[in-house]
Amino acid sequence: MEITLSLIGDIPVFQLNGRLDMTSSPLLEERLKPLLKEPGQKLIFDCAGLAYISSAGLRVFLSSMRHLSAQGGGVGFARLSVPVGDLFRLAGLEDLFLITPTVEEAAARLQS
Repeated sequence: MEITLSLIGDIPVFQLNGRLDMTSSPLLEERLKPLLKEPGQKLIFDCAGLAYISSAGLRVFLSSMRHLSAQGGGVGFARLSVPVGDLFRLAGLEDLFLITPTVEEAAARLQS
């Protein structure tokens, strides 16, 4: 899996490409650790290039969201690939996660 980090304003955007599974989820967790320590931190996962996500990957998303929300921050998901969008729907996560069609919209909604 390839993880690219950029910023929209002061919001980190993780562009994920490939497979987020048991093998690659520790890499994403390691990249997230410094951000999870910041109170009020917001971040976005750009999932356009994410071809597959396992339960280990979902766990990373859920734990990040819970941790940041408890500290007054938040997580947004943008540009879900078809397989990831299908999984979110099947798992009933559409109402739990902030999901937007664009990274810019996710940033705007997290800032409001």
